[in-house]
Amino acid sequence: MGILTGYQKKQPLHYGEVYGMWSYLMAAQGFHSMLQTYSNHTGDKDLKKLIEELIQGVKTEIDEVQEVLKENGVGLPPAPAEKPLASLEDIPTGAKIADPEISASISKDLGEGLIACTTIVTQSTRDDIAMLFGQYHMNKAQVAAKALRLNKEKGWLITPPLHSKVPHHD
Repeated sequence: MGILTGYQKKQPLHYGEVYGMWSYLMAAQGFHSMLQTYSNHTGDKDLKKLIEELIQGVKTEIDEVQEVLKENGVGLPPAPAEKPLASLEDIPTGAKIADPEISASISKDLGEGLIACTTIVTQSTRDDIAMLFGQYHMNKAQVAAKALRLNKEKGWLITPPLHSKVPHHD
């Protein structure tokens, strides 16, 4: 019999798993709140659809991670209050967050989420935790690819300087 084998949910979490999941949950709750705000600010129907997909995904993640932490006797981080629905027309022009800004911020957050998921997977000793965050990683990678396509299609992608001239060494 190997180390830490058997029914995974009966295995203890180590401090790194607890800290990683607790931190991930806190960030996911903040991302959820931000997405709700972005949903109120966007006027682009494709971006709105992407935001709604992300909201559903992050809600699932929040519920699942909360459940694991509760089952293991870990206190949960405070969650921000739900954002109310607002009409785009009611937000003053100078106060609106522009669609390209929203999309760039979402792309950045997806990248950070990918790194967080990878970190938790590689630090986990429990297979169920590694698999859960592996699934989150895969979901985020798929949505990040959608966000990239959207940014390209809408002309919102801002590239770093493109390196097109390669020096010749003789």
